[in-house]
Amino acid sequence: MKRLGKSAMIAAGFVGLLGAGALLAQTATTKTADPNAAAVTSGKTVFQQKCSVCHYDNSEQKKIGPGLKGLSKRGTFSVNGNKITDESLKAWIENGDQLMPPFKDVLDAEQIKDVIAYVKTL
Repeated sequence: MKRLGKSAMIAAGFVGLLGAGALLAQTATTKTADPNAAAVTSGKTVFQQKCSVCHYDNSEQKKIGPGLKGLSKRGTFSVNGNKITDESLKAWIENGDQLMPPFKDVLDAEQIKDVIAYVKTL
């Protein structure tokens, strides 16, 4: 009887450790997950629906507008040489310029933010 009690305690301890390990693994995964991943995914979808008509996202080549691959690494807009920041991208998307239509009435603020998150990954 003593032996069975010891085995049961070892088994219970093992099951407890497995449960704790699974909980820690889940917590670690949650903490390391990129909170921006959802915005990037959403931004890619919006880009494909609204922006890819004029811009490539996988090339620097001009389509109608400039290709956007590597835009963040370039650091400046090719059209005017202005510094690329989240705020300047937002202003450009919202207001456009003589060659690009404004999108402030087409995209909501969250979609614009998501497109910026996506473009920064190119």
